[in-house]
Amino acid sequence: MPSKNAGPMPGVNLDLSHMSDKQERFMLARRRYVAYGGARAGGKSWALRHKAVLLAINYPGIKMLLLRRTYKDLERNHVRELEPMLKGFAHYSRQEKLFTFPGGSILELGYCAGENDVLQYQGQEYDIIFIDEATQFTEFQFSTLTACLRGANDFPKRMYLTCNPGGVGHEWVKRLFVSRRYKQGEKPEEYEFIAATVFDNRIFLEKDPGYVDALNSLPSGLREAWRDGNWDMLAGRYFSEFDRAVHVVEPFDIPAHWRRYRGIDYGLDCLACVWIAADELGNYYVYREYAKSDKTISEGAEEIAALSGGERIEYTVAPSDLWARSQESGRCKADLFRSGGLPLQKGNNNREAGWLAVKDLLRVVSGGESRLKIFNSCTELIECLPALQRDANKPTDCMTEPHDITHLPDALRYFALGYAGNASAEEKELSPIAKHRQKLMRGTRKRVRN
Repeated sequence: MPSKNAGPMPGVNLDLSHMSDKQERFMLARRRYVAYGGARAGGKSWALRHKAVLLAINYPGIKMLLLRRTYKDLERNHVRELEPMLKGFAHYSRQEKLFTFPGGSILELGYCAGENDVLQYQGQEYDIIFIDEATQFTEFQFSTLTACLRGANDFPKRMYLTCNPGGVGHEWVKRLFVSRRYKQGEKPEEYEFIAATVFDNRIFLEKDPGYVDALNSLPSGLREAWRDGNWDMLAGRYFSEFDRAVHVVEPFDIPAHWRRYRGIDYGLDCLACVWIAADELGNYYVYREYAKSDKTISEGAEEIAALSGGERIEYTVAPSDLWARSQESGRCKADLFRSGGLPLQKGNNNREAGWLAVKDLLRVVSGGESRLKIFNSCTELIECLPALQRDANKPTDCMTEPHDITHLPDALRYFALGYAGNASAEEKELSPIAKHRQKLMRGTRKRVRN
């Protein structure tokens, strides 16, 4: 690939002399999956278009696909820019939505407005796939497209993505490229993230210096996401209190006299558990986590008990639906956990009161401290808590999607309601959140009595 010192290229209106250092790094990237951006006005679309043209020139005969969520987005953001850039050099067929380059390279334009629109590409082969605004795509769509990245030739096989925080795909993009938390079968060495903000885009700042003022005036949360590319400060997140600098701490040896608890959440797709230690001052430390899929109750119970190895656990609180008895056997899931060495205490399923109890523990008080801290070894809980979004129809509740990020927070929620029930009257008077939580709990008890 040419560097930015190459200047204009003969035969095509392609000038690389003004690209930023981050854009040049994107041009030279060689990993199988490369994501670029993370904030508004980082020069993402420009970088993607120029990368596509350079690949078409450097690899005659290469087959590429460029995707946006809708074709209207493609038309506005890319076709209108590519046509004058490639005039007299490459031909664009509006009927086929295809650019054809000298030497036989093609750049196909596509869209995935609906979840299943991606299935139209099943069975197709592409050497390069570009996904513009990847956080507007679901993980299912992304995974389906990765299977199209193949071909019996010597061309590179790569996927290039641009992205901003937010959108339906926020979590999978963050997991793969920002947090770098990989599942079995995913290879960390295949992923690269090039973070760029408006401050990296010198040309844009020269042409529109007032744009930074517009970003600075955004509400807190949205400002940090769009201006700084902060993937934790997402507008609409439920736990706006969460701050890694406050709530995440280095692990330490827990004193033997501190009380220890566990909270679990169980579903067919995941068994999750958190371990919490309480000090003498009423502070709580999440010091261990467990989240496993495809585990039978007996397997999971034995593994959780083994991880507790010799610790004295006061109790393990769990969702009350585990006490529902099977019509066939007459036993309940709580019985199976007990048989596996994990006796449970029935928790409260009031979601809103539970989440408010977690918010109360996370609340930052004078001195910049909170009552809940999380060991930095609990990486999944640290990622999942700030990712939970507020339910637009019920502001005091969290959304249940994406479902895979809810399990560990749910386990913490069951514990937090146990803490709420045991909190002193003095503690409850400290927080408006605690007062609202008490009101919800009184409503729950009233319904139970009736």
